[in-house]
Amino acid sequence: MTTLDDVLATVHERVTPMADERRRLSTAAALLTDRAEAAIDDHDLDADVLQVGSTARGTWLAGDRDIDLFVRFPPDISREELEEYGLDIGHEVLPEGHQEYAEHPYVKGEVDGFDVDCVPCYRVESASDIRSAVDRTPFHTRYLEARLDEDLAGDVRVFKRFLKGIGAYGSDLKTRGFSGYLSELLVVEYGGIVPLLEAAADWSPPVVFDPEDHGTTTFDDPLVVIDPTDPDRNVAAVCSAENVARLQHYARELFADPRLSLFFPSDRELLTATEARQRLASRETIPTAVVFETPDIVDDQLYPQLDKSLAGIESGLSTQGFGVFRSAVLVDDAGKTAVLLFELSTATLPAVERHEGPPVSVRDHATGFFEAYVDDESCVGPFLEGDRYVVERPREWTDAAAYLDSDAIFEVGLGVHVEDALTDGYELLVGSAEVAELVDTVDAGLTDYLDPRP
Repeated sequence: MTTLDDVLATVHERVTPMADERRRLSTAAALLTDRAEAAIDDHDLDADVLQVGSTARGTWLAGDRDIDLFVRFPPDISREELEEYGLDIGHEVLPEGHQEYAEHPYVKGEVDGFDVDCVPCYRVESASDIRSAVDRTPFHTRYLEARLDEDLAGDVRVFKRFLKGIGAYGSDLKTRGFSGYLSELLVVEYGGIVPLLEAAADWSPPVVFDPEDHGTTTFDDPLVVIDPTDPDRNVAAVCSAENVARLQHYARELFADPRLSLFFPSDRELLTATEARQRLASRETIPTAVVFETPDIVDDQLYPQLDKSLAGIESGLSTQGFGVFRSAVLVDDAGKTAVLLFELSTATLPAVERHEGPPVSVRDHATGFFEAYVDDESCVGPFLEGDRYVVERPREWTDAAAYLDSDAIFEVGLGVHVEDALTDGYELLVGSAEVAELVDTVDAGLTDYLDPRP
């Protein structure tokens, strides 16, 4: 019988970088640092260079190829100068690199097989003095370097692999899971992965940790980990309630049945169009999909806008009286096509709808309601039911597909870039046969929707 210790030992061996990988990373990091320091000297700048992130803290997973190099500038230079000098140095460090943009521009490239980010930031005295979000990162590195020994670093790697295996790793706004920094803080807080998972299995959110006992700010999140370097920040703010619950579920699974597949899951077998059509048809709902070209924006802008648009259209459908059984955002692997999927329990409605007024005893409101409808020949009533006026009036929309295929879709809350994309045109798919054909585009997403797991 496989024990938890056996599983964790095997995972530890697989995720721990070998000596050769460590040497190659150390050599590449030293080369990059030398280039950055030479560029700083050439420009006669008051700046320094710091390697940050998991490779600096020894918590990266074997095979991960990321090096984060921060160039720190004094806080008295302007934002424009920071960006200008930062890009100049970045391009000298990474001659074949290209510019990307987070809170401000930085240079991304590759050296000796490692993906490298060269990021400018301010050299501030404390994380409370930051002028841009990236200014915190050096403080995170310093804090954890003082608290992570080799055993804890190994447990961090195993915990990160567990989170990746269950689909809860990453603080991007698509995943809304556990960041690397959050993972490290939790392992340090509990003193290892086993006590962490034992505790997580029994968490009762909201769960609050304040490693440095700041005690100055409260947060309304399911998981709260006060940044030890910045008392006004919850490191877990982006982590969704669903991913907190996902960690709890799979922590219990691991203790109940220790197995490597929780850390290294096999690829799912995807449904064929025929299988998808059969599953959709067997549910006897009305699947309806709005399909459009994905806006050309970064994921951290795209997914909040997709979520907002899904919620807006679902609210519009519900307001019109169409029952939404379940809904989902699906995006193809290439990021070119987006789908807002609505599974309707009610897709057609009677031509009339019931509209209740206030109790007759509430004289002013009741009189206003009565007078608003008494001469409206399109309505039945007003009449009394109990102590209230009631009218039966023509329904604005009797068919959900017609509603979705009209300009009414633009009257709900949509993400700005999603609205532009829908304005350019979208395809409306209705029914099991049409929606099942989405397996050609969003196969993994449709499989996950029709065969959901925790």
